Amino acid sequence: MGNRLTKIFTKKGDDGTTDLGGNNRVEKFDSQIIVYGDLDELSAAIGLITCQENIPSDIQAFLQSAQQEMFNISGELSAPEFKSVDEKKVTSIENFIDQVNENLPPLKEFIVPGEEIRSAHTHMARAICRRAERSLVKLSKERSINPFALKYLNRLSDAFFVIARLLARESSENETLWKHERVKKE
Repeated sequence: MGNRLTKIFTKKGDDGTTDLGGNNRVEKFDSQIIVYGDLDELSAAIGLITCQENIPSDIQAFLQSAQQEMFNISGELSAPEFKSVDEKKVTSIENFIDQVNENLPPLKEFIVPGEEIRSAHTHMARAICRRAERSLVKLSKERSINPFALKYLNRLSDAFFVIARLLARESSENETLWKHERVKKE
């Protein structure tokens, strides 16, 4: 394969459009472009987690695999005949979540992110993943997409949640929980 990105700037997007391939130009706020941006942001957020010290090797491998899947989902959108995300990948995340979650205590309140840096970065990735999922759902109302890509993102945000809990509890037995006041209506 030759160099794919030899020219970094082309000036073609200066008019607010971008190329979907085959000289098919769309507005930069096109739903497909929004999904690409959300997946790119998610991959960058995952990269912040993988750069942290003391990430357990099984979690590191999971995160690096998830980054690859962000490119695969983007690839599926640009070339719909290409399918990478399937039921097996969704089931694999579910098994990973179960494995991590079985060692965590039950939750009775919402968690407030910020117990420690690795966990906070993982909660940020979870929130970005939820946005990417919402963008992909919106795109699915406009055109056909791989339904397993939607399921994958939904499970991935759940995986980030249990990873964040695990990482927070590695440094402290406590997690910061939402302290809410319940006020009776008069």
